Amino acid sequence: MNSPGILDPTPARPPREALASASEAAASSGAKLRNAAIVAAVLIVIGAVVGLVPRSLHRTALRAETRELAIRTVSVVSPAPGTNAAGLMLPAEAKALVEAPIYARTSGYLKRYLVDIGAQVKAGDLLAEIDAPELDHELGQARAQLTQTEAALALARTTETRWAELLKSSSVSEQEAAEKKADLELKLATVEAARANVLRLEDVQSFERVTAPFCGTITARGTDVGQLVASSGGNELFRLAQTETLRVFVRVPQGYAIGITAGQTAELMIPEKRGRVFPAKVVRTSGAMSADSRTLLVELEVDNSLGEILAGTYVQVRLTEAKLAPTLTLPSNTLLFRSEGPQVGVVGADGKVELRRLALGRDFGPTIEILEGVGTTDRVILNPPDSLVGGTTVRVAQAAKEPAGKEIPKAVTAK
Repeated sequence: MNSPGILDPTPARPPREALASASEAAASSGAKLRNAAIVAAVLIVIGAVVGLVPRSLHRTALRAETRELAIRTVSVVSPAPGTNAAGLMLPAEAKALVEAPIYARTSGYLKRYLVDIGAQVKAGDLLAEIDAPELDHELGQARAQLTQTEAALALARTTETRWAELLKSSSVSEQEAAEKKADLELKLATVEAARANVLRLEDVQSFERVTAPFCGTITARGTDVGQLVASSGGNELFRLAQTETLRVFVRVPQGYAIGITAGQTAELMIPEKRGRVFPAKVVRTSGAMSADSRTLLVELEVDNSLGEILAGTYVQVRLTEAKLAPTLTLPSNTLLFRSEGPQVGVVGADGKVELRRLALGRDFGPTIEILEGVGTTDRVILNPPDSLVGGTTVRVAQAAKEPAGKEIPKAVTAK
């Protein structure tokens, strides 16, 4: 116990209520700090989410857009049946039934000609005359030699007869009689040779008159008066053609050749005579495919008694009785021409592009006949890019609606 008046150094202890209040104040301050920290953390997370989510969505949309832009959209079309057998149209050439160049059979100068191009002649008609004085002189000489040999033959025959009579009386030897008989046979052979030479020259002289070998039309004249003509492969004098019946030659592709037989009817058309149809008939075929074009040469005949068709005219032939299945056609702008040959891009069910080689037929301009390589259900890309390769992933676009009943080909996208 301290004495009065002396200060006690030990602080006075606060009351118990004060201590409790201080403890509660400290606890309240710590809770506020924790709440503030939580709110700050929540705000930071919210800010991060608000900033990152749009960026992530933008990147995702950008990747999707990039994939979309990497795919190119093109159109497709399916092969369609082409012209069937009843409408098989092929180019052809009409030629004369009989046509022959006429050459000189004797050498000389053309004395005159009696016909010109376009003239109608009959067999045996005189076409021209050739002046061959050397031949005439040679024939005269041959005839004189024939007369000379005949005189020698007559003398030899008389001599042989007399020596035969003398041999009976032994006035001459058998050797001399045999010599006279042999001389007679020699003179006889000489006469035959001279007579044959005269006949040959007479035949050659007859060729000074150039005549028509058959009925027809003079289509060309290759000589003129005074021109030297030779019998050894000179220029042709005339060209004669028989055009009352024409021969039409057409080459049928291999895919159609099996349906062509002799006796079938056909129709012949001339571009300059629109609307006119001339009946024709298949008379024969070559019986073998051409190695260079894989076509069958077919010959037809058409009546031309009225002279409406000129020989050498380009015509079109429709084989009306050919029993053949129709072929497929594709637009010309579907083809890819590469070192492997003509190809097209076909879109499969899995969206992959397959490059197929084609066997082409006739070219119709806007369309091409396809002999093999695609079917009617295949989807062929129109206007394919040159960089198109097999295995490319594609996507089929929606087809447009048909305007006025016309079909619009589907579209395909190719990467």
